[in-house]
Amino acid sequence: MSTNSLFDIHKLLPHLATFRLVAERGSFQSAANELNLPRSSVSKKIRQLEEIVEQRLLQRTTRKLTLTEAGEALLNTTQELPSLLDKMETFLLDQQTIPSGKVKISCSTLLGQHYLLPQMKYLVACFPQIQFQLSFDDNCVDLIENKIDIAIRIGELPDSPMLARKIGEKRWCFVASDDYLKVNGYPTHPNQLVFHQCLVFANQTSTQNHWQFVDENKNIESVSVEGAIQSDDARALVELLKQGVGIARLDPNVIASELKSGELTTILDSYTVDFTAPIQLLCLGKATHSKASRAVWDELARVLPPRLKIKK
Repeated sequence: MSTNSLFDIHKLLPHLATFRLVAERGSFQSAANELNLPRSSVSKKIRQLEEIVEQRLLQRTTRKLTLTEAGEALLNTTQELPSLLDKMETFLLDQQTIPSGKVKISCSTLLGQHYLLPQMKYLVACFPQIQFQLSFDDNCVDLIENKIDIAIRIGELPDSPMLARKIGEKRWCFVASDDYLKVNGYPTHPNQLVFHQCLVFANQTSTQNHWQFVDENKNIESVSVEGAIQSDDARALVELLKQGVGIARLDPNVIASELKSGELTTILDSYTVDFTAPIQLLCLGKATHSKASRAVWDELARVLPPRLKIKK
């Protein structure tokens, strides 16, 4: 008998389970009745098991069935088998009914802070068997390389096998602190931004230093801005704005508290931004989704759109 093959062990399990039942019941017929099998099928499994282990396991007489020394040893060795099989059955049933396991979610820093984190208490309560791993990064993260189950991203998805679901729209406004504006003046036209310190978001894939505006007559103004600081962390830009370092283009929803408190103020309010960008849930596809990640995906698709102010 091969001793290093999981396949061999797999083949043995039905025989071992039958052997234990025969030994415990003391009768081929009693075991056959319990297994709902012909007595001959039970006897055949025992005979095959004896051939595999090359040992006689049972002494058979017309009146009595007893274990041999090898049979006693095998019975003791397989003592944990019923418990193990019960645990396996429970595990498989749980997998079918209760989402469990790890789910890794990737999100940009400000989206994570303002939209995802407020939902985590609910998600943990909703899925007590799931362990969440959150990854906040404003750079473009490879889902496969970083083992990401679900990503929340801004922008159109290029040709890709990834599955995408739109859950909101990204909008922008232009903001600065009152302290900066008092010292450097309030720009009243986009062209005046070239005379200001503009804080630019820049990551591995893009540098967002071309700002476009639409005036009341639908005319488009495009301005290339410069400044002393670029960052791939939107939270850093917010802190720099509050310190009075310059002007930045940000999502008004993620700085709502700063706008309400007066730490930041909007400028160029008579202009609107020329474009929006979709906010999307991404994954590698339904075929690669675990039950846990599918459940979390569906719930995020339900709870996030109202916060992002878009109808599903």
